[in-house]
Amino acid sequence: MRKFIVAALVLLVGGLAAFFALTAPRRAVANDPALEQGGDIERGRIVFYAGGCASCHATPGQDNRLLLGGGLELKSPFGSFYAPNISSHPDDGIGRWRTADLANAMLAGVAPDGTHYYPSFPYASYSGVKLEDARDLMAFLRTTPPVEGRAREHELGFPFNIRRTLGVWKALYAPVPAPLRDDSGRPASWNRGRYLVEVLGHCAECHSPRNALGGIVAAQRHAGGPDPEGKGWVPNITPHGMKGWTRGDIEQLLDLGMTPEGDSVGGSMTSVVRNMAQLSRDDRLAIADYLLSLPPREGPQNPKR
Repeated sequence: MRKFIVAALVLLVGGLAAFFALTAPRRAVANDPALEQGGDIERGRIVFYAGGCASCHATPGQDNRLLLGGGLELKSPFGSFYAPNISSHPDDGIGRWRTADLANAMLAGVAPDGTHYYPSFPYASYSGVKLEDARDLMAFLRTTPPVEGRAREHELGFPFNIRRTLGVWKALYAPVPAPLRDDSGRPASWNRGRYLVEVLGHCAECHSPRNALGGIVAAQRHAGGPDPEGKGWVPNITPHGMKGWTRGDIEQLLDLGMTPEGDSVGGSMTSVVRNMAQLSRDDRLAIADYLLSLPPREGPQNPKR
């Protein structure tokens, strides 16, 4: 019996050690003072809108998209998440953050205090952000007005309220943080479009079905599915779902919110259009070039059709 107890304790300790090693938050970027040098505010503004920052972090109930006090509720099958304050406020926002802190949040989903962020913050897509874009974004965010107040705590049940377990989720579904490199065999517009769609724009986060653990179903990436917040159905944005669309049609939708049939987009896509309208026409056409190059994928069937 004594040997059995000792063996059980050894297995327990070994299992706990393996769990803590697997789930440890890992930063992607060291605190290099060089990251604080430079930073182009105008380029950071483009990153801000391409990344959809205002869509989640702008204070609800007002129209100024640069009042980034957070508080928006993001519903999910796991509970409710509340977007944090990312204004320049030194205590309630990110006014004391270093550029490395922002880079680690985006690329690795790790907070300045070394804890995991929940993937309601789309770091699985942002993991490909280029460091110069993170630096430029930080330069822009430092120009935004400070907003007092912090968002409420997330409302999650057990075991989803245990942040440490997110290390397992990251191992399964979050790519290793690394800036997305251009494909030398593709034109510049396609590479720009891929970066805007797959990284900054994080389009797959909404336009893809997810499994029971909240991971994107890779074989149906961009093929639409149930709205993550339970508000309906998100459309397929591969050529299967946009049959007959031209690059001009996609550019028009991203600029004006109008489909080729003359309908206007609704729901959360209205905020996306407000963001994309801030980009150049070349950027919107680059997004179109990339989307039209995707393999046509059939997504889940909308039960209401």
